[in-house]
Amino acid sequence: MRSLPLISLLVLLGSLGFCENIPIAGSKIEDKNYWYEEGRLRLEEVLRRTQNLNVAKNVIIFIGDGMGLPTVTASRIYKGQLAGQSGEEANHSFELFPDVGLIKTYNTDKQVPDSAGTATALFCGVKTNYYTAGVDATATLGICDPVVNEGARVDSMLKWAQDAGKKTGLVTTARITHATPAASYSHVNDRNWECDGEIPAQYQTCTKDIARQLVEDSPGKDLNVIFGGGLQQLGFAIGDVASCIRTDGLNLTSKWESDRLVEGVSHRFVTNRGQMEGLSTEEKVLGLFGYGHMDYDLERDTSVNGSPSIIDMVQKAISMLESAANGYVLIVEGGRIDHAHHDNFAKLALAEAVKFDEAISAALNVTSRDDTLIVVTADHSHAMTMNGYPERGNDILGFAHSEPEKQPLYETLTYANGRGFNVHRKAGAIAAGEYLWNDLLLMTDREDPRYRHFAPIYESSETHGGEDVAIYAIGPYSHLFNGVFEQSYVAHAVSCAGRFGPSGTYCQI
Repeated sequence: MRSLPLISLLVLLGSLGFCENIPIAGSKIEDKNYWYEEGRLRLEEVLRRTQNLNVAKNVIIFIGDGMGLPTVTASRIYKGQLAGQSGEEANHSFELFPDVGLIKTYNTDKQVPDSAGTATALFCGVKTNYYTAGVDATATLGICDPVVNEGARVDSMLKWAQDAGKKTGLVTTARITHATPAASYSHVNDRNWECDGEIPAQYQTCTKDIARQLVEDSPGKDLNVIFGGGLQQLGFAIGDVASCIRTDGLNLTSKWESDRLVEGVSHRFVTNRGQMEGLSTEEKVLGLFGYGHMDYDLERDTSVNGSPSIIDMVQKAISMLESAANGYVLIVEGGRIDHAHHDNFAKLALAEAVKFDEAISAALNVTSRDDTLIVVTADHSHAMTMNGYPERGNDILGFAHSEPEKQPLYETLTYANGRGFNVHRKAGAIAAGEYLWNDLLLMTDREDPRYRHFAPIYESSETHGGEDVAIYAIGPYSHLFNGVFEQSYVAHAVSCAGRFGPSGTYCQI
């Protein structure tokens, strides 16, 4: 541990009363004096702030996939309620960062975006088309043209950092070849080209699949830390019916190891939490902890033979990168927030968001505000809303009102679309589209993490939301992230703060 960076955050928490279980009716009356004092303390803290103009030697960017503002708010309340509070007064660690902005998430061709396009904007500084990764908008979805693709190719902050002599790492709870992480190292016309068999026959010689690009090409092959899921995509083993299978017979984990031998660097490939915890001084590590995506945290095997948490992975990644003389850049994705929302699994989504926040707290604990810029944001939002007029302290996963005479009952968290539609439909009346709210809602096991919240329109996979997402920053040049701006600006602000990459000269004093 190099410093105690959380002290200032905890002081602020205490000064604002957030460390107390604030009751609705109790020893502390929330009258005008209470709120005047809260406002005064907040003003004093804000007025004490100064701009940090140090060079960001290290950069950690946390991407909560699908963590739009409704998810941030609901998971904050969920976090507080898990701690025995009413919930509304709680805070995520990143919500106490000094600088906050809003990001426009649209793709160049879509009002509501996908993750590949948004991740390309975040990591490469260039907005692009829906479902494409690591290329600009001159590349066409699903059509590979080698001449066009060469001109459309865009590098990410991982490549910029490596060119500047920094160590780099990539951590995700999703498949390591999934859309968001893929945009940081690959260049493809379709995010689904994770395995060779997914690329149409006529384009097999035009491009490599995403997994091969990770292992064979820069910047993927030069990453010092790779943690996530995707054993099947890299050809190590088959065990995930929901994702692609290699047809070329390659075991890319073996190739990764043999290439490291040729490089002459210490390395290790690991597949469970116990093996990961045993990592220490290796120069390069590859950790794959699931055939496809990693398990949801509420459902994972926590034994040494199981998978690590996102907290474990972040702590280990930082410990392996922090000795870098020229610093490091680490990308961390909480990928399963998004997946839970797609299935209308509100409880799993909130639980994943809380663990994501705990990983951010862990990073704060072992880094210094003097030389490490930490940025937290989302790639896009989801079609979940927090609605009704529930009482203060009402279960965030419960009904918006508890009075039985009020009909119909409905949930505080509902989705605009998704598979929750069928869960809440009256048996035998699907064609008529009738709803039997009360009986089905009360009969279904609402404590089950895979309980689907209500959706009024059926979609096999709930859609993303198109509203702006928030961005939070602390550390050197965190003030660059204030305001409302294009998603592509994030990479340029990181480049500026760290003095590397295409915008690295702008912050030189």
